[in-house]
Amino acid sequence: MKRRNFIQNTLAASAALLSGSPLLAGAPEHGPGATAQAFKLNYAPHDGMFKHSAGDDFLDQIRFMADQGFTAIEDNGMGGRTREMQEKIGGLLNRLNMTMGVFVANRINWSEGTLASGDPDARAAFLQDIRGAVDVARRVNAKWMTVVPNCVFPKLDPHYQSAHVVESLRRAADILEPQGLVMVLEPLNFRDHPNLFLTDIAQAFAICRAVDSPSCKILYDIYHAQIQHGNLIPNMEAAWDEIAYFQIGDNPGRKEPTTGEINYKNVFRYIHSRGFKGVCGMEHGNARPGAEGERALIEAYREVDAFE
Repeated sequence: MKRRNFIQNTLAASAALLSGSPLLAGAPEHGPGATAQAFKLNYAPHDGMFKHSAGDDFLDQIRFMADQGFTAIEDNGMGGRTREMQEKIGGLLNRLNMTMGVFVANRINWSEGTLASGDPDARAAFLQDIRGAVDVARRVNAKWMTVVPNCVFPKLDPHYQSAHVVESLRRAADILEPQGLVMVLEPLNFRDHPNLFLTDIAQAFAICRAVDSPSCKILYDIYHAQIQHGNLIPNMEAAWDEIAYFQIGDNPGRKEPTTGEINYKNVFRYIHSRGFKGVCGMEHGNARPGAEGERALIEAYREVDAFE
Protein backbone atom coordinates (compact mmCIF):
# COMPACT_ATOMS: atom_id res chain seq x y z
CA MET A 1 0.00 0.00 0.00
CA LYS A 2 1.50 3.34 -1.09
CA ARG A 3 -1.04 5.92 -0.09
CA ARG A 4 0.84 6.93 3.08
CA ASN A 5 4.11 7.47 1.22
CA PHE A 6 3.16 11.12 1.30
CA ILE A 7 3.89 11.14 5.05
CA GLN A 8 7.61 10.61 5.14
CA ASN A 9 9.01 12.47 8.10
CA THR A 10 9.74 10.74 11.39
CA LEU A 11 7.12 12.49 13.49
CA ALA A 12 4.32 11.70 11.03
CA ALA A 13 5.46 8.10 10.78
CA SER A 14 5.46 7.76 14.56
CA ALA A 15 1.97 9.22 14.77
CA ALA A 16 0.79 6.78 12.14
CA LEU A 17 2.13 3.86 14.17
CA LEU A 18 0.36 5.08 17.29
CA SER A 19 -2.94 5.59 15.48
CA GLY A 20 -2.90 2.38 13.45
CA SER A 21 -1.02 2.93 10.19
CA PRO A 22 -2.59 1.34 7.10
CA LEU A 23 0.79 -0.20 6.43
CA LEU A 24 0.16 -2.35 9.49
CA ALA A 25 -3.61 -2.43 9.66
CA GLY A 26 -4.58 -3.27 6.08
CA ALA A 27 -5.73 0.11 4.73
CA PRO A 28 -8.48 1.17 7.14
CA GLU A 29 -10.92 3.73 5.86
CA HIS A 30 -11.10 7.15 7.43
CA GLY A 31 -13.26 10.20 6.99
CA PRO A 32 -12.09 13.48 5.45
CA GLY A 33 -9.33 15.13 7.44
CA ALA A 34 -8.11 11.99 9.20
CA THR A 35 -4.51 13.20 9.08
CA ALA A 36 -5.12 16.81 8.08
CA GLN A 37 -7.81 19.42 8.69
CA ALA A 38 -10.71 19.38 6.27
CA PHE A 39 -10.81 22.24 3.77
CA LYS A 40 -13.42 24.99 4.00
CA LEU A 41 -14.79 24.25 0.52
CA ASN A 42 -15.49 20.88 -1.08
CA TYR A 43 -12.49 20.69 -3.38
CA ALA A 44 -12.66 17.53 -5.48
CA PRO A 45 -9.51 15.86 -6.84
CA HIS A 46 -9.67 13.36 -9.68
CA ASP A 47 -8.15 10.00 -10.61
CA GLY A 48 -4.37 10.17 -11.03
CA MET A 49 -3.86 13.43 -9.18
CA PHE A 50 -2.20 11.63 -6.24
CA LYS A 51 -1.04 8.39 -7.86
CA HIS A 52 2.57 8.85 -6.75
CA SER A 53 1.50 9.17 -3.13
CA ALA A 54 -1.32 6.63 -3.11
CA GLY A 55 -0.67 4.22 -5.99
CA ASP A 56 -2.56 3.54 -9.19
CA ASP A 57 -5.72 2.15 -7.57
CA PHE A 58 -8.37 4.89 -7.63
CA LEU A 59 -9.93 3.56 -4.43
CA ASP A 60 -6.62 3.97 -2.60
CA GLN A 61 -6.31 7.45 -4.06
CA ILE A 62 -9.75 8.33 -2.69
CA ARG A 63 -8.72 7.14 0.78
CA PHE A 64 -5.59 9.27 0.54
CA MET A 65 -7.63 12.30 -0.56
CA ALA A 66 -9.90 11.89 2.45
CA ASP A 67 -6.92 11.67 4.80
CA GLN A 68 -5.56 14.95 3.41
CA GLY A 69 -8.80 16.82 4.13
CA PHE A 70 -10.56 16.63 0.76
CA THR A 71 -14.29 16.06 1.11
CA ALA A 72 -15.27 15.29 -2.51
CA ILE A 73 -14.03 13.76 -5.74
CA GLU A 74 -14.95 14.13 -9.39
CA ASP A 75 -14.45 11.78 -12.29
CA ASN A 76 -15.29 12.90 -15.81
CA GLY A 77 -14.94 9.34 -17.09
CA MET A 78 -17.12 7.65 -14.48
CA GLY A 79 -19.65 6.61 -17.12
CA GLY A 80 -16.97 4.53 -18.84
CA ARG A 81 -16.06 2.53 -15.73
CA THR A 82 -17.50 -0.92 -15.12
CA ARG A 83 -20.65 -1.18 -13.07
CA GLU A 84 -18.69 -3.08 -10.42
CA MET A 85 -16.15 -0.28 -10.11
CA GLN A 86 -18.85 2.38 -10.00
CA GLU A 87 -20.50 0.54 -7.12
CA LYS A 88 -17.19 0.19 -5.28
CA ILE A 89 -16.51 3.91 -5.64
CA GLY A 90 -20.02 4.79 -4.49
CA GLY A 91 -19.76 2.52 -1.47
CA LEU A 92 -16.37 3.90 -0.47
CA LEU A 93 -17.52 7.51 -0.78
CA ASN A 94 -20.50 6.70 1.40
CA ARG A 95 -18.31 5.12 4.09
CA LEU A 96 -15.91 8.05 4.01
CA ASN A 97 -18.75 10.62 4.03
CA MET A 98 -17.40 12.16 0.82
CA THR A 99 -19.39 13.80 -1.97
CA MET A 100 -19.35 12.62 -5.57
CA GLY A 101 -18.89 15.50 -7.99
CA VAL A 102 -19.58 15.60 -11.71
CA PHE A 103 -19.08 13.04 -14.40
CA VAL A 104 -19.65 13.71 -18.11
CA ALA A 105 -23.18 12.71 -19.07
CA ASN A 106 -23.20 12.95 -22.86
CA ARG A 107 -20.85 11.99 -25.66
CA ILE A 108 -18.83 15.05 -26.59
CA ASN A 109 -18.19 15.44 -30.29
CA TRP A 110 -16.30 18.50 -31.42
CA SER A 111 -17.60 18.51 -35.02
CA GLU A 112 -21.04 16.92 -35.24
CA GLY A 113 -23.97 15.57 -33.27
CA THR A 114 -24.74 19.02 -31.98
CA LEU A 115 -27.96 19.83 -30.17
CA ALA A 116 -27.89 23.23 -31.89
CA SER A 117 -28.87 21.63 -35.20
CA GLY A 118 -32.27 20.45 -34.02
CA ASP A 119 -31.54 17.08 -35.66
CA PRO A 120 -33.91 14.44 -34.18
CA ASP A 121 -31.22 11.75 -34.20
CA ALA A 122 -28.78 13.96 -32.30
CA ARG A 123 -31.48 14.77 -29.74
CA ALA A 124 -32.44 11.11 -29.37
CA ALA A 125 -28.80 10.11 -28.83
CA PHE A 126 -28.41 12.85 -26.23
CA LEU A 127 -31.50 11.75 -24.30
CA GLN A 128 -30.30 8.16 -24.40
CA ASP A 129 -27.04 9.32 -22.82
CA ILE A 130 -28.98 11.16 -20.12
CA ARG A 131 -30.97 8.03 -19.25
CA GLY A 132 -27.75 6.07 -18.97
CA ALA A 133 -26.24 8.78 -16.78
CA VAL A 134 -29.15 8.41 -14.35
CA ASP A 135 -28.09 4.81 -13.74
CA VAL A 136 -24.47 5.84 -13.20
CA ALA A 137 -25.54 8.56 -10.77
CA ARG A 138 -27.48 6.04 -8.69
CA ARG A 139 -24.45 3.75 -8.36
CA VAL A 140 -22.06 6.46 -7.22
CA ASN A 141 -24.61 8.62 -5.35
CA ALA A 142 -23.96 11.59 -7.65
CA LYS A 143 -26.21 14.62 -7.96
CA TRP A 144 -24.52 16.54 -10.81
CA MET A 145 -23.52 15.57 -14.33
CA THR A 146 -21.75 17.65 -16.95
CA VAL A 147 -23.50 18.40 -20.25
CA VAL A 148 -21.86 19.99 -23.30
CA PRO A 149 -24.22 20.78 -26.23
CA ASN A 150 -21.30 20.23 -28.67
CA CYS A 151 -20.45 22.42 -31.67
CA VAL A 152 -22.19 25.30 -33.38
CA PHE A 153 -24.39 24.67 -36.41
CA PRO A 154 -23.51 27.60 -38.69
CA LYS A 155 -26.22 26.83 -41.24
CA LEU A 156 -28.77 28.17 -38.76
CA ASP A 157 -29.17 31.59 -37.19
CA PRO A 158 -27.80 31.58 -33.60
CA HIS A 159 -31.28 32.20 -32.19
CA TYR A 160 -32.64 29.05 -33.83
CA GLN A 161 -29.65 27.14 -32.54
CA SER A 162 -30.38 28.34 -29.01
CA ALA A 163 -34.02 27.32 -29.31
CA HIS A 164 -33.01 23.79 -30.37
CA VAL A 165 -30.59 23.47 -27.46
CA VAL A 166 -33.21 24.69 -24.99
CA GLU A 167 -35.75 22.17 -26.27
CA SER A 168 -33.31 19.27 -25.89
CA LEU A 169 -32.38 20.38 -22.39
CA ARG A 170 -36.03 20.67 -21.39
CA ARG A 171 -36.58 17.08 -22.41
CA ALA A 172 -33.48 16.02 -20.48
CA ALA A 173 -34.75 17.93 -17.44
CA ASP A 174 -37.99 15.95 -17.64
CA ILE A 175 -35.87 12.82 -17.15
CA LEU A 176 -33.65 14.20 -14.41
CA GLU A 177 -36.06 16.23 -12.31
CA PRO A 178 -38.01 13.26 -10.84
CA GLN A 179 -34.67 11.74 -9.82
CA GLY A 180 -33.43 14.87 -8.07
CA LEU A 181 -30.46 15.08 -10.46
CA VAL A 182 -28.90 18.15 -12.05
CA MET A 183 -27.16 18.56 -15.40
CA VAL A 184 -24.66 21.38 -15.25
CA LEU A 185 -23.88 23.14 -18.53
CA GLU A 186 -20.20 23.87 -19.02
CA PRO A 187 -19.17 26.84 -21.18
CA LEU A 188 -15.74 26.11 -22.70
CA ASN A 189 -13.34 28.80 -23.87
CA PHE A 190 -12.90 29.63 -27.55
CA ARG A 191 -9.10 29.20 -27.50
CA ASP A 192 -8.91 25.59 -26.31
CA HIS A 193 -12.20 24.46 -27.84
CA PRO A 194 -13.06 26.50 -30.96
CA ASN A 195 -16.46 26.28 -32.65
CA LEU A 196 -18.41 25.06 -29.64
CA PHE A 197 -21.95 26.28 -29.11
CA LEU A 198 -21.67 27.12 -25.41
CA THR A 199 -18.77 29.44 -24.58
CA ASP A 200 -19.92 32.08 -22.12
CA ILE A 201 -21.40 32.22 -18.62
CA ALA A 202 -24.01 34.81 -19.63
CA GLN A 203 -25.08 32.57 -22.50
CA ALA A 204 -25.43 29.61 -20.12
CA PHE A 205 -27.43 31.80 -17.74
CA ALA A 206 -29.90 32.73 -20.47
CA ILE A 207 -30.29 29.07 -21.50
CA CYS A 208 -30.90 27.94 -17.92
CA ARG A 209 -33.54 30.62 -17.48
CA ALA A 210 -35.22 29.46 -20.70
CA VAL A 211 -35.16 25.79 -19.67
CA ASP A 212 -36.57 26.86 -16.29
CA SER A 213 -35.80 23.70 -14.33
CA PRO A 214 -33.88 22.98 -11.10
CA SER A 215 -32.27 20.16 -13.08
CA CYS A 216 -30.51 22.52 -15.51
CA LYS A 217 -27.81 24.75 -14.02
CA ILE A 218 -24.36 26.15 -14.78
CA LEU A 219 -20.95 24.60 -14.24
CA TYR A 220 -18.79 27.67 -13.71
CA ASP A 221 -15.31 26.53 -14.78
CA ILE A 222 -13.05 29.29 -13.51
CA TYR A 223 -10.22 28.44 -15.91
CA HIS A 224 -12.46 28.64 -18.98
CA ALA A 225 -14.20 31.77 -17.69
CA GLN A 226 -10.90 33.57 -17.12
CA ILE A 227 -9.85 32.97 -20.73
CA GLN A 228 -13.25 33.72 -22.21
CA HIS A 229 -14.07 36.98 -20.44
CA GLY A 230 -12.37 37.32 -17.03
CA ASN A 231 -14.28 39.54 -14.59
CA LEU A 232 -14.73 36.38 -12.54
CA ILE A 233 -16.42 37.46 -9.33
CA PRO A 234 -18.86 39.96 -10.91
CA ASN A 235 -19.92 37.29 -13.41
CA MET A 236 -20.39 34.81 -10.57
CA GLU A 237 -22.56 37.35 -8.79
CA ALA A 238 -24.65 38.02 -11.90
CA ALA A 239 -25.21 34.32 -12.62
CA TRP A 240 -25.26 33.08 -9.03
CA ASP A 241 -28.84 31.80 -8.96
CA GLU A 242 -28.11 29.45 -11.85
CA ILE A 243 -24.67 28.20 -10.72
CA ALA A 244 -24.61 24.74 -9.15
CA TYR A 245 -20.99 23.67 -9.52
CA PHE A 246 -17.48 25.12 -9.88
CA GLN A 247 -14.32 23.80 -11.47
CA ILE A 248 -10.81 25.04 -10.83
CA GLY A 249 -7.68 25.61 -12.90
CA ASP A 250 -5.24 28.48 -12.96
CA ASN A 251 -4.33 30.35 -16.14
CA PRO A 252 -2.05 30.09 -17.99
CA GLY A 253 -1.19 26.41 -17.75
CA ARG A 254 -4.35 24.91 -16.24
CA LYS A 255 -2.55 23.79 -13.08
CA GLU A 256 -3.33 24.22 -9.39
CA PRO A 257 -4.04 27.62 -7.79
CA THR A 258 -1.01 29.88 -7.16
CA THR A 259 0.65 28.84 -10.45
CA GLY A 260 -1.01 31.45 -12.67
CA GLU A 261 -2.72 34.83 -12.70
CA ILE A 262 -5.96 34.11 -10.85
CA ASN A 263 -6.27 35.28 -7.23
CA TYR A 264 -7.90 32.10 -6.01
CA LYS A 265 -7.88 33.07 -2.35
CA ASN A 266 -10.21 35.98 -3.17
CA VAL A 267 -12.31 33.86 -5.52
CA PHE A 268 -12.76 31.14 -2.91
CA ARG A 269 -13.49 33.72 -0.23
CA TYR A 270 -16.34 35.02 -2.37
CA ILE A 271 -17.74 31.56 -3.11
CA HIS A 272 -17.60 30.65 0.59
CA SER A 273 -19.20 33.95 1.59
CA ARG A 274 -22.24 33.08 -0.52
CA GLY A 275 -22.78 29.94 1.53
CA PHE A 276 -21.90 27.58 -1.32
CA LYS A 277 -22.11 23.96 -0.13
CA GLY A 278 -21.55 22.22 -3.45
CA VAL A 279 -18.39 20.89 -5.06
CA CYS A 280 -15.39 22.70 -6.56
CA GLY A 281 -13.83 20.22 -8.96
CA MET A 282 -10.05 20.28 -9.35
CA GLU A 283 -10.08 19.91 -13.14
CA HIS A 284 -6.44 20.69 -13.72
CA GLY A 285 -3.03 19.09 -13.88
CA ASN A 286 -0.17 19.12 -11.38
CA ALA A 287 2.42 21.83 -11.94
CA ARG A 288 5.27 19.66 -10.70
CA PRO A 289 5.85 15.92 -11.21
CA GLY A 290 5.89 13.05 -8.75
CA ALA A 291 5.08 12.89 -5.06
CA GLU A 292 6.87 16.20 -4.53
CA GLY A 293 4.48 17.86 -6.95
CA GLU A 294 1.51 16.28 -5.18
CA ARG A 295 2.70 17.68 -1.86
CA ALA A 296 3.10 21.08 -3.49
CA LEU A 297 -0.44 20.88 -4.86
CA ILE A 298 -1.90 20.19 -1.42
CA GLU A 299 0.15 23.05 0.05
CA ALA A 300 -1.19 25.36 -2.67
CA TYR A 301 -4.76 24.49 -1.72
CA ARG A 302 -3.95 25.06 1.93
CA GLU A 303 -2.68 28.51 1.02
CA VAL A 304 -5.70 29.62 -1.01
CA ASP A 305 -8.14 28.01 1.42
CA ALA A 306 -6.72 30.15 4.27
CA PHE A 307 -9.19 32.99 3.75
CA GLU A 308 -11.16 34.59 6.55
